[in-house]
Amino acid sequence: MQSTNSTTTSKPWNRGKLIGQKSPLKPQQVWAIRARLQIADHKRDLALLNLAIDSKLRGCDLLNLKVSDLLSGGDIRHRAKVIQQKTGQSVQFEITEQTRNSIQDWIEFKDLQAYDWVFPSRKNRNNKLTTRQYGRIVKGWVESIGLPRSSYGTHSLRRTKATVIYRKTGNLRAVQLLLGHIKIDSTVKYLGVEVEDALALSESIEV
Repeated sequence: MQSTNSTTTSKPWNRGKLIGQKSPLKPQQVWAIRARLQIADHKRDLALLNLAIDSKLRGCDLLNLKVSDLLSGGDIRHRAKVIQQKTGQSVQFEITEQTRNSIQDWIEFKDLQAYDWVFPSRKNRNNKLTTRQYGRIVKGWVESIGLPRSSYGTHSLRRTKATVIYRKTGNLRAVQLLLGHIKIDSTVKYLGVEVEDALALSESIEV
């Protein structure tokens, strides 16, 4: 009779995979991706990239946007506000000029109406782009400029502008509000703030 205790161990799900926080993109990397999309005239991807970086939203919230969330009186708003699915809390974000222009171009090209998803499925505009599809798109972007696919994901875009803001200002509270985190501890962990960061900020200030 065979023993019920097997000596065979299953392969860990994460063996050979990079886990943990995905790296934010650096400004020059964003510019490189943006330039490629502009040259290729990929209106949807350009609007998606720009809005993802400006909004700092999770993928599910970004893809849940409807045209009416961004449009006011025929013009793209300078600021927008959404309710986050994960927390139920509202969060506001800015929409810079280049993002407004790319969204306007995409809406006009696709002839989107106020009730349409900003990023509808290519097969059926009544359905929105899925988070899985969004993930594949982002992987394609980073690979196109020679970055490893395993190190970047949709959260890289959420972290990109937030990281730049923190590096330039050291203002965790501002970043917390922009990311829509309930607790500042979450922001600290999300940005990967370490003692070295705190010391560097302290050294730059004289009293």
